[in-house]
Amino acid sequence: MKHVEEGTLLWEPTESRIKSSNIYAYMDWLKQNKEKQFNDYSSLWQWSVAEVEEFWKSQWEYFQIQSQTPYQKILSTHQMPGAKWFPEANINYTEHIFRNRKNNKAAIIHRSEIRETAEITWQQLYQQTASIQKKLMELGVKKGDRVVAYVSNIYETVIAFLATASLGAIWSSASPDFGTQSVIDRFKQIEPKVMFTVDGYSYGGKRFDRSKVVEQIQAELPTLEATIGIPYLNANADFSKLKNVTLWETALQDQENQILDYVHVPFNDPLWILFSSGTTGKPKPIVQSQGGILLEHLKALTFHADLGENDRFFWFTTTGWMMWNFLVGGLLTGSTILLYDGNPAFPDKNMLWEFAEETKMTVFGTSASYITACMKDEIHPGADYDLSNLKCISSTGSPLPPEGFQWCYENIKSDIWIASASGGTDVCTAFILGAPILPVYAGELQCRGLGAKIESYDDKGEPLINEVGELVLTEPFPSMPIYFWGDKNGERLKDSYFDMYSGIWCHGDYLKITDRETCVIYGRSDATINRGGIRIGTSEIYRAVDQVEEVADSLIVDIPNENGDSFTPLFVVMKKGYTLTEETIKKLKNHIRTQCSPRHVPTDFFEVYDLPKTLNGKKLEVPVKKILMGKRVDEVVNKGALSNEASLNYFIEFAEDKLAMDKDS
Repeated sequence: MKHVEEGTLLWEPTESRIKSSNIYAYMDWLKQNKEKQFNDYSSLWQWSVAEVEEFWKSQWEYFQIQSQTPYQKILSTHQMPGAKWFPEANINYTEHIFRNRKNNKAAIIHRSEIRETAEITWQQLYQQTASIQKKLMELGVKKGDRVVAYVSNIYETVIAFLATASLGAIWSSASPDFGTQSVIDRFKQIEPKVMFTVDGYSYGGKRFDRSKVVEQIQAELPTLEATIGIPYLNANADFSKLKNVTLWETALQDQENQILDYVHVPFNDPLWILFSSGTTGKPKPIVQSQGGILLEHLKALTFHADLGENDRFFWFTTTGWMMWNFLVGGLLTGSTILLYDGNPAFPDKNMLWEFAEETKMTVFGTSASYITACMKDEIHPGADYDLSNLKCISSTGSPLPPEGFQWCYENIKSDIWIASASGGTDVCTAFILGAPILPVYAGELQCRGLGAKIESYDDKGEPLINEVGELVLTEPFPSMPIYFWGDKNGERLKDSYFDMYSGIWCHGDYLKITDRETCVIYGRSDATINRGGIRIGTSEIYRAVDQVEEVADSLIVDIPNENGDSFTPLFVVMKKGYTLTEETIKKLKNHIRTQCSPRHVPTDFFEVYDLPKTLNGKKLEVPVKKILMGKRVDEVVNKGALSNEASLNYFIEFAEDKLAMDKDS
């Protein structure tokens, strides 16, 4: 892997690229309509966070938000938690999806391991959404009811969600590769009335029938009254044992040529319930509002992803990750969204690049781990596929190292805009992301998002520049959770975000803001490596480890000892054909010593066959740390949220051996 210094300038937009961007058009609109002139992103951002109410008012006007009733206030209070946006307004999310539809244009292009590439036009999307809406109404679904979905990333799922939101009902979804108990832990909390479900799915060429699993889930949901079954794995799937079943095709046939009715709800009414990954106990049911998501996704996808009606927007995701919700938001911009269901590395890692060529993809959203995996496998998408339509690569999930940026320019396209992003399920968006009018520097996220007053704080609550601190949000933000489901007094929400700095959202990420106003994320702050009082983010360690070609993946944790020192093991997965030798350990030590610091060289090195990760590919740093500190597995890990549950066994045994050795010593 070619080493590149963090902060190296890799790309700059041309003048024509800048002037054709949506953000440039917005700045021109502000000049023409609001007599506000901004000549660069920095001044625009400063205004957007200094005058948050004026900024979000301008978003309302610019995007022509449709409300049955006019708003009186933009923001009820600046105090957090508890701030409410546009409290008097009444809106409907789905109405904004369909207001600018071009009937014969593709709204969705979809493909999976068991379906050939096909498209759904805007007219088909509208008609099928109206049909499913009428079926939900027949089943008694109304404003505030919960509709859950155990479904794959297929076009039917988008329709089911839009129909649910059109009624003011509350959506929540889980991917069918989630474990049974993990789904029960999610859905049981929110007491659903109706469930959408597939019969199974395919991943990596293997077929997984989930019929029995769905029966087990439904047995634990006493409030459930009806099921809509989507035959996906098998065309003749048998759903007869489920509660009050209607087949998808039957629902469509029974409701032909329908017109959508929009139930307008208060701006701050729930749109959906997202769940935290659930790696540390029961997943948190995070409730976000119709209006907050509508405004934030319009802003983020129009200005920061630069989407318009000629774009084809893709993100590799499942229905159990917030990026699915973000991807669906692409429809708000009039873009065509692209869905893929299956293993992104099957039959090999070229599959998604082939999909990009086939669909004429313009924005390719993925995880940093996928890009680094392509880099390690030495594939060359730009040489092997026609990516002439591709204008942007965006990544999230974990920090993309500088070498990942460089690889994109050398192996995908020399004139590509890389928009690395960082946010979270908690807000269903990115706080820190891209802007098409800014340059790209290796390893750095281009900017803090408009309207998001992000700072990096030290332990005393003082802002930092060019130093690493806690990522905080010091002003209210529309897509913040309105509450956690079942958290009657708001204590769980308060403890989750506001216990470190009073009245200030603390996100739990380690952040550096540079004097150029770019940002670098160093991983979760509770997974920080602290040696001799000097803290370093795990992403810096992984970047150094990635330079050692024999290593496929790694995980590091820092376990404090009673004497004030710490035990810092590095666990490595070796590439096929390699084992962890003294020579490899010597290489690892040297890379970490020179690229990080001598004090952050791990105390021990261990070879493992696999690392525990969530279904979205995130390493379980904090749960592994807690297991090694003696916590019970069921206290810190929801096994159903993992892609590879068996990989935990090594760490459980390791913890037992370590505790025994500690007692002996």
